[in-house]
Amino acid sequence: MLGLIIRSDWLTDNSWFALLACAPVVVIVLLCLFILWFFTRRNFRRMLFALACFIALVILFYAEEDFRGWYVWHHFKQQEEANGENFNHLSFAPPPVPDAQNFALTPIVASSYDWLLDKNGKKLNPPKTNYVDRLSMSRESYGFYDSIPWPTNYASWAKGKMTDLKEWQNYYRALAAKTNEFPVTLTPQTPAADVLLALSKYDSDIEEIRKASALPYSRFPLNYSTDHPFEILLPHLAALKGCCQVLELRASAELENNQSDKALNDVKLMFRLADSIHDEPFLISHLVRIAMTSLALQPVWEGQIEHKWSDAQLAELERVLAPSNILNDCGFSMRNERAGAILEIDSMRRHRDYKEAEMFFSTMRGFADENEPSIEYSAPSKIAEILSCPVGLYLMPDGWYFENELTVAEMHRQCFLPMIDTNLQVALPKIRNDATEYFKKLDIGPWNMIALIFSSDLRSSGRKFAYAQNSINMARVACALERYRLAHNEYPETLDALAPQFLAQIPHDVIGGKPLHYSRKDGGKFLLYSIGWNETDDGGQIGLKDTGYADNTKGDWVWPNP
Repeated sequence: MLGLIIRSDWLTDNSWFALLACAPVVVIVLLCLFILWFFTRRNFRRMLFALACFIALVILFYAEEDFRGWYVWHHFKQQEEANGENFNHLSFAPPPVPDAQNFALTPIVASSYDWLLDKNGKKLNPPKTNYVDRLSMSRESYGFYDSIPWPTNYASWAKGKMTDLKEWQNYYRALAAKTNEFPVTLTPQTPAADVLLALSKYDSDIEEIRKASALPYSRFPLNYSTDHPFEILLPHLAALKGCCQVLELRASAELENNQSDKALNDVKLMFRLADSIHDEPFLISHLVRIAMTSLALQPVWEGQIEHKWSDAQLAELERVLAPSNILNDCGFSMRNERAGAILEIDSMRRHRDYKEAEMFFSTMRGFADENEPSIEYSAPSKIAEILSCPVGLYLMPDGWYFENELTVAEMHRQCFLPMIDTNLQVALPKIRNDATEYFKKLDIGPWNMIALIFSSDLRSSGRKFAYAQNSINMARVACALERYRLAHNEYPETLDALAPQFLAQIPHDVIGGKPLHYSRKDGGKFLLYSIGWNETDDGGQIGLKDTGYADNTKGDWVWPNP
């Protein structure tokens, strides 16, 4: 038959086609020969024995890795819990509060999240489409960015930049030619008056928020009982920050308009909004709270350097600032992040839902701080390869998940938690440098790779918390210095003169724990600063990025007095 198919003349002209035509026949013949050989009694027994040995080795490998990983993690966990550490994510959730006394449940505040979340913090499916979020405010219009660029000369107390009310006035008046989103007068007023008029669209909402802020408690309805704490939705954070941005601009305009009482009330409201998320255990909540606090410090600084605050107002500002202990909040949120990461990894082990895991990993890798090296610097190909292979993650022994949980706990114990000493109220930048070496020396593999994803947004957090605490410390000292000036018509020669009349206790530099650097300057000015994260006295020189923004990794941390 083969001869009939492959004629000599046809093979000569079409040899490749002939070989292809023969291939199925050849394969079938060879397969039949292999089956006859394989099913001989002796070979069959050999193959069964080899297969049994292979299966036994696989079972032994999984059993050994599972037990070893489980043992090292649970042994470490027991030791840490005996020393007072807590790995239970639910224990970090704030306690329930009475609904009638809960700021977060008031109608205007709830409008920022009740379109997306139910009363238990679970996502609505589908979300509401017919709603008005009255807490979310904006200083700018999002509809005309191309034709009317937003103001770019933003205020920054950290680098000594005042609010440019003239630029905001020009922006609102240019915007009026295209939309009535912000009210303006037919003819220009003073910059401060025009800005206050434009922002008056929020007056009724701000007064409703101010009334709600008098309630003693604030607990947003969040789904703390989930197995995936990093997927908890927090839509209220952006709304609260946006509200503070409006209040910051409004308070600066009020100071310029000689309305310091109104400015003080707005500043106090900003601190209350920041405090409304104080009990949330999430790191992102505290980082947003730090950003809101920095916004509130802008009018505090402007009023101090321009001598707009009275003695009573300065005393009230110091009273509002005094209870802030952001360094303690760092340890609290870090421990919650640790517990959440361990719960997330354990959920991966139990559920093995890797479409969800891949989405989670891609999201987490986007949180890396621009000033910190990416966690992938030591083994980029390994991480990309493992994370892009759900089958490989599915086949991982349970023990390797336990080892990832152990790595999370070890990273916090050695690298993150020691950056802040809450007993001494100091930050330790050297620990951050040691952490860099820790990550460089880490032998990266599937037994710790998932844990590394959870480190991307943590290594810079100690610095951010330290900078925020030092900013508050310097603001308190600056208020006391201004009160001293009002009483004595000059600034003191040393900070010691402030206690106890103007400050019960003078805050220290959180870097190193020594006194803040202070000197009285000519022209009725002073220099007040911390040595900053580089632990070097740069003489009050502010560190700046290439873009012109303040850089808290460089230079000194200064309360500017331009």
